[in-house]
Amino acid sequence: MAQWDSSSSMEPTGDCSPTVPESELYRSLQAVLPRCTDQHQGPDWCSKGMLRWTLHKKVQNNPANCLSLLWVLVKELEKAERWDSRKSIIPLLHILMHTIIQTAYIPDELYKRVYDFCKRLLTYPQPYCTVGLSYTRQMKTERFIPGLMYQRMITAEQKLKNEHYPFQERVFVLADPEIFTGSMIPTVMEDIEVSASASTGFLSQLEHMCSVVQHTIQAGLGPEQCHGPKLAQALRDMGPDVEPYFQEVLATLEHCVEEGYRGEGGALSSRLQQLYSEIVSASDAEPSCKGPLCDCPVPNPDISFYLWTEDLDIWRELSKWFRSSSVSESFSSFSQEQEDFELGESPCTLMSADMPRFSILSNDSGIERDLPPTFDFSPSSSLDNPGIGSAWEQCKIEQESGRLSRRGGIKLKPTAKDSMVLMQDTLEDHASSAGGGSGGRGGRRGATLQRRAGTNMMETQFPKQQRHFTAKIVVMGDDRVVGRLAKAYYFYRKREARRLFLTMKVTIQFYYIPVCPAPALISPTTVNLSQSTGDSCTLGSYLSDVDPWYNSNINSLGSMIHKLAKMKEINPERPKDPFISDVITYYVRSGQQPVYFTIYFVKIIFNSMTKDPVEDVFLTHVEIDFPEFKQISASVKDKQKKSSGEVCGAVISMNYKKMTLSGRDVDVGISVRTSGVQINAIPSNEAEDLNCLTLMLNEAPTKTKSLGGESKIRSSNIKIRTLERRSFTLILDRDSRRTYKYVQSIEIAPCLDPGYRVQKTMRSKFCLDADKDAGLSKYMSKALPLPINTFAGIIN
Repeated sequence: MAQWDSSSSMEPTGDCSPTVPESELYRSLQAVLPRCTDQHQGPDWCSKGMLRWTLHKKVQNNPANCLSLLWVLVKELEKAERWDSRKSIIPLLHILMHTIIQTAYIPDELYKRVYDFCKRLLTYPQPYCTVGLSYTRQMKTERFIPGLMYQRMITAEQKLKNEHYPFQERVFVLADPEIFTGSMIPTVMEDIEVSASASTGFLSQLEHMCSVVQHTIQAGLGPEQCHGPKLAQALRDMGPDVEPYFQEVLATLEHCVEEGYRGEGGALSSRLQQLYSEIVSASDAEPSCKGPLCDCPVPNPDISFYLWTEDLDIWRELSKWFRSSSVSESFSSFSQEQEDFELGESPCTLMSADMPRFSILSNDSGIERDLPPTFDFSPSSSLDNPGIGSAWEQCKIEQESGRLSRRGGIKLKPTAKDSMVLMQDTLEDHASSAGGGSGGRGGRRGATLQRRAGTNMMETQFPKQQRHFTAKIVVMGDDRVVGRLAKAYYFYRKREARRLFLTMKVTIQFYYIPVCPAPALISPTTVNLSQSTGDSCTLGSYLSDVDPWYNSNINSLGSMIHKLAKMKEINPERPKDPFISDVITYYVRSGQQPVYFTIYFVKIIFNSMTKDPVEDVFLTHVEIDFPEFKQISASVKDKQKKSSGEVCGAVISMNYKKMTLSGRDVDVGISVRTSGVQINAIPSNEAEDLNCLTLMLNEAPTKTKSLGGESKIRSSNIKIRTLERRSFTLILDRDSRRTYKYVQSIEIAPCLDPGYRVQKTMRSKFCLDADKDAGLSKYMSKALPLPINTFAGIIN
């Protein structure tokens, strides 16, 4: 064990919790770091997330402990750099930044060492240079404007009213009701409730304002010029009068940011010293120039928990939050009339955007003054209608009667301004992710097959615009819930392409916590899960492979939720310290490196000529089964294979474009007999990490001579059709709720981004050769990816 120089430690400056020696902090830190020998399901797999949480709990109530941990972290980072132990760098950086926000005061020497280390990471490959650049910029600003990170985070997460920093954030947790049953629901809900009430003690906006003022003044002045306990008591005694000081502190720091302030002359320190003297003098206390500092704990953000039922619409929930936010009217860029019209639309009319629209029989002139006096045609009336979810059924019933009630108008085509805004958003997303991750391989096709990850902050051709609202959507469940998320995101983008409303106002970030079904609940009658073999959380397993810190903190949370639910059944008392919400908070604050997963579009054609084709999307898996062959017993099947050497199954025709790393793609068409097909979009191991589909037949490759002995087919465009009078069953994302029966053929291709569709539609009006990409289309991503945030992106 390394010996630490005790001269860098500080004496305790607060009496909220006992001082922890640096040697103990070092041992605790070593216990949480990922190692090469760690396994996803090993004995230490679940404990590392709990140990990381315990480490932060040790230091959060004492500024001296925070500062001691910072010194330990800096020394460990410099040692990892000397020994080229890169696997520990990103976890240490995330712990460091989380501790910096908690620390009351940081000396300039420590700021400089952290900044210099982050700057040296710019010479490292992805994703180290991306994470290093992000933290270099934050540390450069924080060094000369101390307390800015804490101030902005509390202001945005707690929705503090102000006129200088209009940004707001909110966390939406969506849990799959097929997974979260029984005691799991109250376990998560009570944990979030405890986090919002008892864990921090800050229950009002005024108390949050006091915390911001306290932390900012202490961070700027330090223990030599500030007496923490006197300042805290003075702020508590002021009551509502603390708000003007909060506004002044916020304005002072934001003005420094706008002016590019670098701290020369000590103008910021002088202003903070003046505010400190005014606050302490107002409470009839004599200002003291030296004393201990008080702890300012960081409260968890506003977290909303939902069971993701069929009635929940993400777009509508975001719109409600956007409407009810307490942001100052000076920052609001929409009219109440437009908002009421948008929220008045029924979710079913948006999910069924491609349904045929029938003519409406009307007996009035269409002028409002000719309508009966009792008729309410205001859009807001539709919001109070309890039967709004059955609007489509009601429409069909009224159509049969020959008379239909008046419905709200719908804008069929976006304006040129809306189209340009949507295309700009697509360009920004593509520019921020291009070249990220582990880099593209050589050749045209190589860059396509390499999965994109991380944010490329070096490129500024299309800089990302800052939006005042950030919605952090966290989904909890297995592959079924991420499949639903992909579908919801596709319809969200499609809706915005029809009528722009939230795109340029709200930034959406996606997070995923894999939670598998409880072992005791797995049965054919109770679980709505496809019976195909394999991991039910393939996307979570993949993220754990490419990001060890995600595996330690997030992948392990699913099993911890099951353990906490069992403990809840034994001891129904409310928890004293929140754990689940603390881990979610750590994830949404530190996980800022997305990994992009392609959403695939599938067109389904049925055997019946009277049944219209269906269009759907999937993210992880497609399963094709022939029911008549599934009922054949395994013994008869094996006996038939051994005796005749033939495959028992139906004949299908497959047309696909075989993808290779060299870019020499080949169109292939084959016919093969099989009892089923498995199509995976998520690789099973890191060696096969290609951004394409992998098709496998249920039979061994030696039996399917038409495949040339290949066990897997890699492609992104696949067409499958039955050649006999048989139909197959299709299951998307292992979700039996998304099962299609009596299917004759399917067509699979990457889902096109609605922003790209808008650009192609506009160009087709002025150019006959609209199939070729030109103009802005060259810089736009055709496919619609689903970004899932992680801590590091993809580490090779």
